[in-house]
Amino acid sequence: MSGAGTRPRTLVLLRHAKADRPAGLADTDRPLTDRGHADAAAAGAWMVNHGYVPDLVLCSPARRTRQTWHSVAVALAGAGSPVVRYERRLYEGSPDELLALIREVEPEFRTVLVIGHNPTISQLSAQLDAGGGEVDSDGLRTCGLAVHQPETDWPDTTTAKLIAAHTARA
Repeated sequence: MSGAGTRPRTLVLLRHAKADRPAGLADTDRPLTDRGHADAAAAGAWMVNHGYVPDLVLCSPARRTRQTWHSVAVALAGAGSPVVRYERRLYEGSPDELLALIREVEPEFRTVLVIGHNPTISQLSAQLDAGGGEVDSDGLRTCGLAVHQPETDWPDTTTAKLIAAHTARA
């Protein structure tokens, strides 16, 4: 990985895209709507256009987050092949548990995409850049992205400046 060690670490937080709420379906099994698929593809295109192509993807195992990742991945096709890990803590965890997961990331990964749920993903974004910019007073909207840049190695990450935010809409 020539030059990988000189690229700044980048943490991209993505709230899953718009999901349906079919009656009788468990929360973990909720699928994306058609708009959700389109918005997730738009999020992937935005990431490519802005140079935020992940080396590692940490994704909640819920159906809507997995589908969000798959639509983002289609937009990333040809831009890279990240390692993908489905992590239960991204579905059930607190902001501190998500931060602990990020702190476990191996040093060779420079750009990490985390796909999760509100309110936790928004709370983590606010916690990382407590004194800086806020994505939105209501947090990340569906298919909202918050791009943070930590100044430390992953194990030492406690803060990370918010450098970009975007809500993908197809």
